[in-house]
Parts: sequence; structure tokens; C-alpha cells
Amino acid sequence: MAENEWLSKDFYKVLGVSKDASDDEIKKAYRKLARKYHPDVNKTKEAEEKFKDISEAYDVLSKKEDRQKYDAIRQFGMGGARFAGGSGLGGFDASGFSDIFGSMFGAGAGSGMGGNGSRIRFSTSGGGNPNLNDIFSMFGGAAGAGAQGGSPYGAYGAGGNAGGYSYEEPPRPTKGKDRNSKITLTLRQAAKGATVSLSVDGTKFKTHVPAGVRDGQKIRLAGKGHAGLNGGAHGDLYLQVSVKPDSKFTMRGHDLVMDLPVSVGEAVAGAKVEATDIDGETVTFKVPAGSSSGTEVKVAGKGVQAGNTPGDLIGRVMIQVPVKPGLGVKHAAKEFDKAAGDYIPR
Repeated sequence: MAENEWLSKDFYKVLGVSKDASDDEIKKAYRKLARKYHPDVNKTKEAEEKFKDISEAYDVLSKKEDRQKYDAIRQFGMGGARFAGGSGLGGFDASGFSDIFGSMFGAGAGSGMGGNGSRIRFSTSGGGNPNLNDIFSMFGGAAGAGAQGGSPYGAYGAGGNAGGYSYEEPPRPTKGKDRNSKITLTLRQAAKGATVSLSVDGTKFKTHVPAGVRDGQKIRLAGKGHAGLNGGAHGDLYLQVSVKPDSKFTMRGHDLVMDLPVSVGEAVAGAKVEATDIDGETVTFKVPAGSSSGTEVKVAGKGVQAGNTPGDLIGRVMIQVPVKPGLGVKHAAKEFDKAAGDYIPR
């Protein structure tokens, strides 16, 4: 607050103390009012303005030098010194002012201004009245110096120690910690996607596991972790997926792979071979003539159902022979070898 505004402010009245109150009395009065009107306690606009006023008052009256300046300026403004008009310039009778300055700066202060009855001239602001900035400059600097740039709450809001109080920033919201959990799926659930039930701190909820999830993969469930602090967001839950092996199918990218048993005749001549997919539905593979074990054939769109383009069902040709072939089968096999010639690289 600028010193040239002190004339219009009664800081003693703001704090509810007398003009000769001791430093301890001023401090106690401030503390009592600060507890009552602090913005963290009293949320009203009126309380905020009141707190500003009492902080300004305490900021001046709690400092010895500022209090002396304030008392002198207030005495001057209430008639402690008398102005006398002049042509273009203003003057005043320093007889009263000498006592004020003498109390602040020693007995010599009054005589330095001309003594009783002398006239001291100040520049005017156009109306014949003295310019208060010139008067205030006699107190140790430009008017208002030291009062500018403060926080709206005075010493309290500036982080200083005003009467034992210090302002603390409200705690910032902090996101909660993450959780980790595990889940086991069948290969079919991993390939097709599944809705599973989970429980966190006794609260059950359901979530969807997307199709195509792989063994060892982690799935993030936003907001299902520990609660945050000071209104912060919940942490996340990370599910580590385990996929149980399947006796018939494996997953390769977005494709499902299975062994496709075929006979010697089907492999040699080619054939349409039926099998069942992961849903138990019948599908038909077209095995080309001359297929050997390991040859891969496919049924499109019967693989992992992820994204707009599902994977395929891959049949890996596995030529089967009878476990206990009879004499006729053995003879036919030998005849086949003679007819086929030397076609196997050893």
C-alpha cells in the first residue's frame, strides 16, 4: 500500500487497538482477526476484503519505522501542520511539523526545516495544495516505496511470518498408485475375446478382454488402481494375461494353426478334408495333390477375430498311415513306391 494512501486509512481502528497500543497488543489483535477472516476459514467476499485490510494494517503497525511514518502522516493530515497558500506554489507552517519530525529523527529535525514560524515550500499539483509525494520523500524515499508489489494478503500472503502466521499452498491433487493383477484365459478366450469378472477392494466389476491377447501381455484398466490424494485421479490396474495351452490349436499372430491329418491317397491325389474349428464348427480344407506333411492350407476368416480383418485357420498337413497295416496294404504301398519312383531326397 502506498504511503500517500495512509491519510485515508485508520489502521488502529482496523485492528481495534488504541493509538498507543504496545507491539504485543497489536500482534494479539492481528492474530485474533486473522483467525476469524482468513480465506481458508471464511469463504465470503467480505471476509477476504477484511483480511486484506487487517494484513495491511498489521504490515505497517508491526514495523517501528513504518509506524512512526504513519503516525506522523496521520497527525499532519488531521491538522498537526498548517498550510498557507501561495501564487503557484503552496507553503505550510512547520511549527507543528517540527515536533513530529523531531520525535522521529531527533531534536535537530525541526531546526533543519527552518524552525518555528519558518515557511517551507512544496511543489503543487495545480490547486495550491502541497504535493504529498514531496512530503513523503522526506521520510526516506519515494511515496509508497516498500509497499508496492506485495501480495493481496499483505505479509501473510507473501509467505512472510506476519504475527506468527504463515501461508501454505493448498495440497496438490496426486494420482493414486497403480495395481497389478493376473488373469488366466483359455486359448479360445484369447482368440475370440472374453468378458471377465474382477474384484478390487471387495468391489466386483466386469471388463472385456480384447480378441487376440497374447500370453504374457499386460492390459491397462484405467482408474481401477488405488485412490488418489487430495482429489487426485485413481491409479490404473494392469492385468498380466496367461493363456493356457490348447491340445489342438496354437495362435500365430492373428492366425490359428492346427494339424490336419490326411491319408496317403488324399495327399497324393488331392482332396477336400473336413475338420472342426475352435468353435467346434465343421470347416473344409482343400488339400492340393502332391501335398507332403508340413504343407499348409487355410480356411479364410476363421482365425483370431481382432480388428476389421480376422485371421485365418491354418491346417498343417500331417500324412497318416495305418498303425498295423495288413499284407494287402503293405503290398499296395510297395507297388506305389515302384510307381512313384525315387521322389524322396535322402
